[in-house]
Amino acid sequence: MSSDAKKHARLRGNFSQAGRLEWIGLSPGKRQPIQVVQQVELRVGTGLVGDRHARKPGSKRQVSLIQQEHLPVVAAFMGTESVRPEQLRRNLVVSGINLLALIGQRFWVGSVLLEGVEPCDPCERMEEALGQGGFNAMEGHGGLIATVQVAGSIALGDPIRADASEDAS
Repeated sequence: MSSDAKKHARLRGNFSQAGRLEWIGLSPGKRQPIQVVQQVELRVGTGLVGDRHARKPGSKRQVSLIQQEHLPVVAAFMGTESVRPEQLRRNLVVSGINLLALIGQRFWVGSVLLEGVEPCDPCERMEEALGQGGFNAMEGHGGLIATVQVAGSIALGDPIRADASEDAS
């Protein structure tokens, strides 16, 4: 690894503060209402217990996260006062940490180790959930998809922090 690559890898693990888990939602089935919960168990290879995406072992979409700071931005693009997390159909809402900086990185949510896979791009359901223009309002603000590396339970208020061990890539 070149010295620039090493420096870049080191910088990717630097955050000014820990993030915080603000909201947890489970999708029990396709097009079913999101169930808001206070805590949830996550399993390696599948994701959140009780979420429909966890029924697909080995999927890269085991956990979807979005930044709380982006909810007002999406609402502003939609010309509305607020957007509820349930509308966006993500599993976790976090605050205080830039999720896109976690792509290709391992990070902890409480005692659960996740690895950021790729941005969680919007789908056509955002037009249905938010109204006309919902897809474009979410573009660049959809959050992150992650896989579970170490299983465990998470709860509201848990800290989110970069993994101090080696770079995930």
